[in-house]
Amino acid sequence: MNTQAILDFLRQLIVNNNREWFNQHKQLYLDCKSDFETFVNQYIDKLSVAEPGLRGLTAQECEWRIYRDTRFSADKTPYKDHFGAFLAPHGGKKSPYGGYYLHLTPNGCMFAGGIWGPEKNLLQALRQSVLDNYDELEQITQNTHFRKYFSGFDTYYQLSRTPLGFPRDFCHDDWLRLKAYTVTCPLTDEQVSDPQFLDLLMDISLATKPLNDFLNYTVDELSGNL
Repeated sequence: MNTQAILDFLRQLIVNNNREWFNQHKQLYLDCKSDFETFVNQYIDKLSVAEPGLRGLTAQECEWRIYRDTRFSADKTPYKDHFGAFLAPHGGKKSPYGGYYLHLTPNGCMFAGGIWGPEKNLLQALRQSVLDNYDELEQITQNTHFRKYFSGFDTYYQLSRTPLGFPRDFCHDDWLRLKAYTVTCPLTDEQVSDPQFLDLLMDISLATKPLNDFLNYTVDELSGNL
């Protein structure tokens, strides 16, 4: 993947986020998009060895359009300032399952894993699973490979108090208050531009997999797939 070309395009887009400039540089965008999709397909193929649920998934099922929906936003800039793809079993970006997210934007690249924005019943079930199996989750989040890239769950999307029906004296009350079960690893522009970036991305993904397995067990139970 020519990540440098993608980041350079996005830098220009951030400064010139308008339809006239974008249309004049449409071919550059299409070249970057094609390069990104090729990389994502390689990522899917490689990760599906350890994550069989990804087999048959395509980059187009995982990536988001660059065009913004501005109908209900005060920000009327027409284009997103990033390329992103979410690899998850059973639908990619539309899947309720925990997965693997790659986000490319100048000086703000990152990897994220887990489940973001679960619907109400799934969130309730995930919290119950955390309560019932916290010792297993402790082992996952304290594992050396996991700690190499993550310090713990993201806490920017969290209730201020324990949700109704759960014990307030639970040793991991902070886990119960989460509204999303995600972890994030920031990436530098230099890291994502390195020719060996896919190897790094794979290592981060494999460090994330035990967490996704834990979360996806509950998704399976709720959807009756077991």
